[in-house]
Amino acid sequence: MNEQRIAILTDTGTNTPADFMAAHDIRAVALRINFSDGTSYRSGEDISAQELMVRLSHEIPSTSLPSPEQIREALEQARADGYERAVFVTVSAGLSATNQTVHMVADQMEGFPVLVIDTRSTGIAAGLVVMAATQMVEEGVPFEHLERRLDALASQTRVYFSTKTLTYLRKGGRISEAVYRLGSFLDIKPVISCNKAGCCTLAGKARGWERSLDAQVNLAVKYATTLRGSVRLAIGCSEGNDHFDELEDKLRTQLASKGIEVAAPIVRSDISPDLLVHAGPDAVTIGIQPDWR
Repeated sequence: MNEQRIAILTDTGTNTPADFMAAHDIRAVALRINFSDGTSYRSGEDISAQELMVRLSHEIPSTSLPSPEQIREALEQARADGYERAVFVTVSAGLSATNQTVHMVADQMEGFPVLVIDTRSTGIAAGLVVMAATQMVEEGVPFEHLERRLDALASQTRVYFSTKTLTYLRKGGRISEAVYRLGSFLDIKPVISCNKAGCCTLAGKARGWERSLDAQVNLAVKYATTLRGSVRLAIGCSEGNDHFDELEDKLRTQLASKGIEVAAPIVRSDISPDLLVHAGPDAVTIGIQPDWR
């Protein structure tokens, strides 16, 4: 427990690394994965990424947000464990109603203030905001200053992701039918980001998988040049799709050529089952934000 007794909570859509969460007592509320046979699983709890990928060959399920009861239970448990306030960092409100639901529950908590942060992002980029919130709290940033600082940081955090198979992005409405057909026919892979409202947007495209990975790196480096000072980076890969070393080497090399310093170790994380539903089993993600220290 940190000295301020401020609990940090998030949802599984932020892909915050499991080892960091365990070391800092970050509590995650799971999004749900729902199949047509009526079965429903809590992402990362009742179904692993590996188990989901086996089932994806037969059916692309849907996802749903945590129930208000799950969110309240997590907050009440934090209070019972000795925390006096909480910061709840969510996946983009433009992609999920989780943020809105957390706000609703937080407003009903008596004697337990809850600050709700919209990352306006997804995956490991959102996880960078969770990690920053944790570190700010542990370093003593006052509760009343956290919202302004984290909101500003979230607005400057970017995500870039691509995947080999476009079927999942099309089913989830992340790309149009026209982009899907063109991409499938010409092997063009879109690189997806989130706009200022936290909704998915087309950031770039490349022909072929390896070039799409290069496009992600190029976009991240280009964004880094618009920031003043050093940056923090994160890479997310689906299980069995290990591009961590390759992407880290390319990012460090290109950033160094621009005179941009990487302020901390590059964060690595697996991609959660709920995000694999929308991105597919071959997803790769890069997150970047300015160094907030």
